[in-house]
Amino acid sequence: MSLKKYKAFAAVVEKQSITKAAESLGCSQSAVSHMIRDLEEELGTKLLLRNSRQIVPTNEGSAILPYIRDMLTLDSKINQEIAELKGLRKGKIRIGAFTSVAVHWLPDIIKEFQQEHPNIEITLKNGDYHDIEEWMNHNEIDVGFITLPSALKCKQITLADDPLLAVLSLNHPYAKEKMYPVSRVSEENFIGLLETSSHDTKRIFAQNHVTPNIRFTTKDDYAIIAMVEKGLGISILPALLLDGRSQNVITKELFPKCKRIIGVAISNTAESSNLINAFCTYLQYWVKKNHAADSGD
Repeated sequence: MSLKKYKAFAAVVEKQSITKAAESLGCSQSAVSHMIRDLEEELGTKLLLRNSRQIVPTNEGSAILPYIRDMLTLDSKINQEIAELKGLRKGKIRIGAFTSVAVHWLPDIIKEFQQEHPNIEITLKNGDYHDIEEWMNHNEIDVGFITLPSALKCKQITLADDPLLAVLSLNHPYAKEKMYPVSRVSEENFIGLLETSSHDTKRIFAQNHVTPNIRFTTKDDYAIIAMVEKGLGISILPALLLDGRSQNVITKELFPKCKRIIGVAISNTAESSNLINAFCTYLQYWVKKNHAADSGD
């Protein structure tokens, strides 16, 4: 049944007049009368009685009136909720990010976004590339930071290039050289990420036909830096991750130069969300303004 008929019935009972009900609803008297007749036919009972001075509900009308008012109240709450979500006044964003983005980008991004949208709840899950792909595939996050290209079957947005750098101990033979040749990796003890998260280095090695001498693997990016500090080997890590963390190691540009492409994926269930799209639009703006300035692009 149409809610318009319920609204007409409730308005007539409240105003005790079809004329006044029509005015409150912004329609004609005949339209209100027609909706009341249709509702009575659908329910199979008389709902209103006209006495000498006013219109009052019948016993049947009085009995169903509380339920009709509950329905109209619920409809109003639903419309209000939708309006608030469209206006970005409330909602939730679930984000998955790898370490470098979680540490160097997201604190400022979240802080600034919530200054404009203080009632938006944001949850952050921190993991490696493999974790983020799994979270996206199982709909555990709405937005996931990735490196491109990605095998994920969802909308993906390119954000920024991030140079990949060689990470060396302070007394490494190449400590005073300008660049570190990728070809030398096969002659060094290499400290890398687990197989499921080593996309960047695997791509570099394949492109340069290099077989690395992998001596240690770990899931923790900062554990790699600590191991390099102790002279256990060398590694290749993104510049964003190394920001502010290179005091006890030396970083060198690779020869040939290498990079990763940071992007963001939007889950298929969240792609149509005004809130998620607004966040991703702001994300692109923030990265363009801040990461370009940091990298000198």
